[in-house]
Amino acid sequence: MTPLQFVIMLVIAIVILTILTLKFKMHPVMVLFLTATFCGLASGKGIVDTFSSITEYFGSTLGSIGVMIIFGAVIASGINDTGAATSMVNYFIRLFKGKCLELAPSLTGFIMSIPVFGDIAIILNAPISAILAKRKKMGMQQVAPFVNLGLTLTHGLVPPTPGILAVSVLLGADVGTVIIVGLICSIISFAVVYLGLRPVYAKCEYIPPLPQYTENVEAVEDSDNVDALLIKEDNVPNALAAFTPLLLPAVMIAIGSIGKLFCEEGTMMYSFFDIIGNTVLALFAGIVAVGLMVFGRKKKVVDKANKDGNGCELTDKSGWSEIVLNNWVERALKIAIGALLITAMGGAMGGILRENEAIQTIGEMIAGSSFPALLVPFIMGAILMTVCGSMTTAAMTAAGLMGGLMSVLGLDPVVTSLAIGCGSMVGWHVNNSGFWIFSSLYGFDAKQGLKFFTTTNALGGIVAFIVLVILTMIGIV
Repeated sequence: MTPLQFVIMLVIAIVILTILTLKFKMHPVMVLFLTATFCGLASGKGIVDTFSSITEYFGSTLGSIGVMIIFGAVIASGINDTGAATSMVNYFIRLFKGKCLELAPSLTGFIMSIPVFGDIAIILNAPISAILAKRKKMGMQQVAPFVNLGLTLTHGLVPPTPGILAVSVLLGADVGTVIIVGLICSIISFAVVYLGLRPVYAKCEYIPPLPQYTENVEAVEDSDNVDALLIKEDNVPNALAAFTPLLLPAVMIAIGSIGKLFCEEGTMMYSFFDIIGNTVLALFAGIVAVGLMVFGRKKKVVDKANKDGNGCELTDKSGWSEIVLNNWVERALKIAIGALLITAMGGAMGGILRENEAIQTIGEMIAGSSFPALLVPFIMGAILMTVCGSMTTAAMTAAGLMGGLMSVLGLDPVVTSLAIGCGSMVGWHVNNSGFWIFSSLYGFDAKQGLKFFTTTNALGGIVAFIVLVILTMIGIV
């Protein structure tokens, strides 16, 4: 296949993705399967070989990230049932002494979205954001865009979130290094965008908090009264316990990656850091940490789990293992199955694209031109996100293309993975399910969502990419 034929095939594939998603409202798994089938046949494969490749890449992707996605969902169930989310928000309220109150749910979402799915973090933060806005007499336009930005930054750039984790594995990037550099880019991007847009959004049209979240909530007359601003919930864990299940996995993976840099392979210390940095072990440690919070608040956990209604019924006689290793796992599987299948099928499509020999020729053409190589994965992520509406799908498809281009363009796997993640934040709009979930739960109509969410996320992705370029230029990455 010539480069021109490959580009035409890719354009048609993107059209198929878009039409099947927007016009026919197909599930992303089937959309990706049909698109991957088209790409396989268009590349000259037979129908049997195409399906064999799809099955192979689907299985390998699922095998590399499946357990980690499920474990992240178990942590999400525990965070919800134990009241850890409330504890984290209250910590930030106290930290900032009631000032800049929009930072409390925003930074909570920023941290929560590292091991937990973005959609779940959106749901957990929605009532808290509304209550804080009502108490502080703020409009949701001053709160929600930054909550969304915090969630989206770590969702797109910091493993073990499924999309960026799968991209890192697919491109052979060190996951621990991706976590560290992704956090640096995310933190700087959030700070820059927040400081730049906060005064702008304060002067924009007022969007009231949704009444279903604030029915019995009164505004606090003395906004300097920190205690009055706190979210009221009985028997919540302390801040250290609340943050541990979310931060422990990332810290363990990062320590393992850094430690191995200073040890010779085959030594006892290298083996130690290799074990500590294992992603599955790190996330299992997060499950243990959130499970420990059941002790001392069993009735609270049982009541919230039963109210959720998505797992087996619990009673006051239910033991720790029934709560953590049964109820939470059962609910986690229901939460995780969609992300598992979408990510795995995205890996299948990426594998089909990566096999095409035209990618090598295209890479050599780009390398021989003056076009900046690092812009290629960023632009791919942005274009695919704009047309297909899923950060995970866009990132996985871009990774499939970059798998064959990366070595030719002389790009590092870590940098390539993060450039794709930055690009996948651009074009977050009406064809994305998260756009509608966020808009409905935070009280925005479509026009307001485009104005406050799409713009903020795009700016966040661009700033994060600029930070990544600077880190690359000065040799940190």
